[in-house]
Amino acid sequence: MKFLNPVCFFTCFIALSSIVYGQQELRLIPQRCATMENLELQWRANPSLQKKFEEERDRFNKAARAGNYRLAPGQKTQHNGNRSYIMIPVVFHIVLSDPSVVTDAQIQAQLDTLNKDYAGLNGDSVKVPSYFKSVFGQSGIQFCLAQQTPDGEPTTGIERVTTSKTSFSNTDNGVKHAATGGADSWDPSSYLNIWICPIANQILGYATFPGAGADDEQGVVADYRSIPGGSLSGYNGGKTITHETGHYFNLYHIWGDDDGLCTGSDFIDDTPNQANSSSACISGVKTDNCTPSGTGIMYQNYMDYTLDDCLVMFTVQQVARMESALVAYRPSLLISSGCKPAVSYNLDAQLKSIRQPAQRICSVPFVPVIIIRNRGVAQLTSLNITTVLDNTTTATTQWTGSLAQLASVVDSLKPIAAAPGNHILKIYTSDPNNGIDQNTVNDTLSVNFQYSPPVTSVSESFEGTQFPPTGWDIVNPDNAITWQKVTGVAKTGNSSVVIKNINYSAVGQKDYLRLPVVDLGDPGKVIDSAFVSFQVAAATYSDINTSGNTWDTLEVVASTDCGQTYTSLYKKFGSTLVTRKAHDTAAFVPSANEWRKDSIDISSYIGTPGLLLAFKNTTGFENNIYLDDVNVHTLSVNKNLKSSGFLVTPNPTRGNIIVQFYPQPKDVRAIQVFTMNGQKVAEIIPAGQSNYYAIDISRYSAGLYIVRIVKGGEVMVKKIVKY
Repeated sequence: MKFLNPVCFFTCFIALSSIVYGQQELRLIPQRCATMENLELQWRANPSLQKKFEEERDRFNKAARAGNYRLAPGQKTQHNGNRSYIMIPVVFHIVLSDPSVVTDAQIQAQLDTLNKDYAGLNGDSVKVPSYFKSVFGQSGIQFCLAQQTPDGEPTTGIERVTTSKTSFSNTDNGVKHAATGGADSWDPSSYLNIWICPIANQILGYATFPGAGADDEQGVVADYRSIPGGSLSGYNGGKTITHETGHYFNLYHIWGDDDGLCTGSDFIDDTPNQANSSSACISGVKTDNCTPSGTGIMYQNYMDYTLDDCLVMFTVQQVARMESALVAYRPSLLISSGCKPAVSYNLDAQLKSIRQPAQRICSVPFVPVIIIRNRGVAQLTSLNITTVLDNTTTATTQWTGSLAQLASVVDSLKPIAAAPGNHILKIYTSDPNNGIDQNTVNDTLSVNFQYSPPVTSVSESFEGTQFPPTGWDIVNPDNAITWQKVTGVAKTGNSSVVIKNINYSAVGQKDYLRLPVVDLGDPGKVIDSAFVSFQVAAATYSDINTSGNTWDTLEVVASTDCGQTYTSLYKKFGSTLVTRKAHDTAAFVPSANEWRKDSIDISSYIGTPGLLLAFKNTTGFENNIYLDDVNVHTLSVNKNLKSSGFLVTPNPTRGNIIVQFYPQPKDVRAIQVFTMNGQKVAEIIPAGQSNYYAIDISRYSAGLYIVRIVKGGEVMVKKIVKY
């Protein structure tokens, strides 16, 4: 039994070491589990989240002890002899450069281990010492490989995904998202998602506690070498997933994560107080400074760090806590149909996805692109497809072809015109093989999109009431923290935009703030150059001199295919990005002098229609980045200036003259003004090179003057008239 001391509730990892000869390499395993580390990262990013989490944990503890969360007799529907079980559907996402390395047999062995461990039927349970037999727990929770996907399609419960990533970090949950080289979760309310992958930083696994983490990141992650048949000697018995699934059902480490202070808690009364995690295989009574006598600590418990062969038990109260957590936090798993075989129909045409339009279209008319899938048993040879824009039917076309069961095809539909603004496109299928579709729930999809005509320039300081402004949009793939308008912080005016990376614990996530589509061309004007400029303010959380750190990164990217692909034009991070040199562990808010104007030459895109520019933030869990005064503008050079290389204007003049060069010179030594009698009345000796110089001769009398330019080894002159 342990007693709660919130001050001591922090991450602690004790070094475990094991010599492993997989592929003839020595490997040390210093951290078995990173679940608590991940929780601490979330709390660092948002201290109020920690308070909320701990308040909810305390509420659950009281309610569970009062017996408020109990499985109803009817919820245990699967029977094995005299015992009833709850069946939880599981999907294993195997994410590797070669996913075939993990076999179906290994996954089945892992599932068998998980089920035996939870039911208390593992042969290793004979290792439970006599003095712990009275608290040996047997759970009613069991696990099946999913037999149908969230869309109702048949599955083996094993998804293999090929990735280019050599490993995944526990700190960014990249393995849980296809956009970052991983695999998207299946509906976490209906499946236990388990990701099998290589994990960086010598970590074996991690999981999400109930109430912590994003909904689409709920589940368990384990290193592929830790499952049965894996190469991590001592840790390849499949107990890592047993341990992490315990966290998923609200169990804590048996030692209370208090670094040996004996004041932490796992909130379980029938586990002895324990100073720290165990390592290796132990035998007999083991005591420590928290339990210095009696039967000692319970190093045999799945929530310890002992080697796999010596992890053999949950306790009665751990079992009760997991089942209570299932009822309190994950009740939809109890009614999931994932363990049931998928239902097949003879005629079942599925509109699988709408590939185009995406969130934005850049020109009209546009062509919808869809994917059709045959979910039926019968060969699919024809299908009617109807498009509806803003509740108005635009066309019904017939697709013909030949699709076997579960085969798919991409189809482009008739072009559709759209006025500027926001729209809803609905597409539905009907009449497969000129018959009746026997499953209509997968026939219809809708997509929201926007269209704004191209503009020739952009000038935006985010002072308007609408955000994003007209023609702008935000791409937020993970539906988490993204670009937002902020008032009271600005370079000019009262508003700017910010992305709060200090609260964005996921590393490597990308968010786009996209400008209106620009056409850098005017039929009546020759454009010589084009630029995008903006004010930026940024700081880091970490010391700027930290080597090997992952920094927040700001890019300006350009697309000529309406956002399907991008080219990076500007990329800054760390010391090249910040405008406050000292790192800041509080949320960065820039002062008036902590802004910097950056400009990018985009002249190469002159004449390219449909240019889409965007600010792209890639998270490094550092600090806030602000933007203001975004401008896209073009410049046209006077044709006389282009032909002669320099120009003096106006001529005649009242006294103020401008000397311009094209292109910008590198060797202007002097610009002088003389009277016709040879008297020098003005002179500029450039400290640096420019293509623009202003001279004032207004205090001199009217008459004829000579402008003399010394450029490199040549002298150029121009007569002007002052009146």
